[in-house]
Amino acid sequence: MTVDRRWRIGLRVLGLGYLAALLLIPVSVIFYRTFEHGVTSVLDSITTPQAVSAFWLTIEVSVIAVVLNTVFGVVCALALARGRFRGKWLLDALIDLPFAVSPIVIGLSLVLVYGTNGWFGSALTNAGIQVIFSFPGIVLATIFVSLPFVVREVTPVLREIGDDQEQAAATLGASGWQTFWRITLPAIRWGIAYGVVLSTARAIGEFGAVSVVSGHISGETITLTLLVEQRFQNYDLSGAYAASALLAVIALATLLAMTTFNRRKEESEA
Repeated sequence: MTVDRRWRIGLRVLGLGYLAALLLIPVSVIFYRTFEHGVTSVLDSITTPQAVSAFWLTIEVSVIAVVLNTVFGVVCALALARGRFRGKWLLDALIDLPFAVSPIVIGLSLVLVYGTNGWFGSALTNAGIQVIFSFPGIVLATIFVSLPFVVREVTPVLREIGDDQEQAAATLGASGWQTFWRITLPAIRWGIAYGVVLSTARAIGEFGAVSVVSGHISGETITLTLLVEQRFQNYDLSGAYAASALLAVIALATLLAMTTFNRRKEESEA
């Protein structure tokens, strides 16, 4: 065996061992501890009223955040790839702000703006609207942390395909709306799909910002990630493992969808 081959094998073993230590082994332990007392105990744990409420709250918040961020992401990507305006660089930089700022800081910022003593807190309270420690606050936090993904997936695709077909359609008399639906949207659909999957994964797994703005009200503002923390702190380890396993299953489904959409995206760009 040559030195180069031994070196390559050693790097592969090192890489696989690193992934196993950080990902495979911890996830395997979660599933093992989840099902060590049988499937019945797991079903009992994830079908409690608190767990069901946390599951549906997570789904509802994620759907709202992903839909809004998809619409915003496509519009913003079109502006970045096709538009010419002052401050374009600033918009491009602001899109990445959720990547740079800690989720805890995001949650605290929302409290300072929309809380009872915040900038808009008194006006919202007088109008009978509660944002912080309620459903709207969780939605705002989730939207913020998952905002960049669709933009960052669609913008490169728009730049890659160019605007020749769009200009040709405009020359033939097509309206801007017709051009978008018949030419632009089919060309960027896999980029949108991949961005949606990434946004969904980020929204479902968010903890820090949601933890700050939720108030941890049982049965009302507890998401799945917060449920894991709550059960763990209450020494309900089997319940925490069961909720963690449910999140892991959702993550694996998301990973499968990401792989599928990424393959389709690469095929469409080829």
